[in-house]
Amino acid sequence: MLIVEDLDAGYGDLQVLDSIDIEVTEEEYVVIVGPNGAGKSTVMKSIFGLTTHMGGDISFQGREISGLRPEAVIKEGIGYVPQRNNVFPSMTVMENLEMGAYILDEVPQDALEAVFERFPILEERKSQKVGTMSGGQQQMVAMGRALMLDPDLLMLDEPSAGLAPDLVDEMFDRVDLINEMGTAVLIVEQNAKEALRRCDRGYVLVQGENRYEDTGEALLGNEQVRRDFLGG
Repeated sequence: MLIVEDLDAGYGDLQVLDSIDIEVTEEEYVVIVGPNGAGKSTVMKSIFGLTTHMGGDISFQGREISGLRPEAVIKEGIGYVPQRNNVFPSMTVMENLEMGAYILDEVPQDALEAVFERFPILEERKSQKVGTMSGGQQQMVAMGRALMLDPDLLMLDEPSAGLAPDLVDEMFDRVDLINEMGTAVLIVEQNAKEALRRCDRGYVLVQGENRYEDTGEALLGNEQVRRDFLGG
């Protein structure tokens, strides 16, 4: 589905990624982990057209998307939830969800119903201003909005960041459900152990380069990975 090959990318003249290779197959759940500054978020932004493309290829469903603007990437079937500023706090839940379908002539009711099926609390609170909701609920709004176009691939950047510890498991359960309902997931996550327990495959990035790639279970069992990146 997604093939990132020999990707060099960064911001302006600053190169952050060096020959990055990542793949996501249909309905797969893939995690990117690594230390701070490894370039994990830059990979996501590069796929979504938010960085300077310096070399290599990004293809999705067999089509080259390197260098496309974000609005064009969305139309290819990729949804993206950034780590910060990912909701409109002064708008209601419903208005936020409707914004997820802004490229369409009208809001797709089947997509809206699918979002409410995944996140029932959003239907209960569809008239509530998002800025008055908890961090976990706001994250659901952000994911729901990204799902309004029924993407084939959903990219999530640090979805557990800022959540209370008792909400992290619930967030991961929601991501599991999204994947189980047929959407491929590519996720950058600071809670590396939990993410690797749940995913199909994982990548470990270090200083903008691929360091390890394997199943989540194998990476958790790799002594070097555990010692260097997972805290033992």
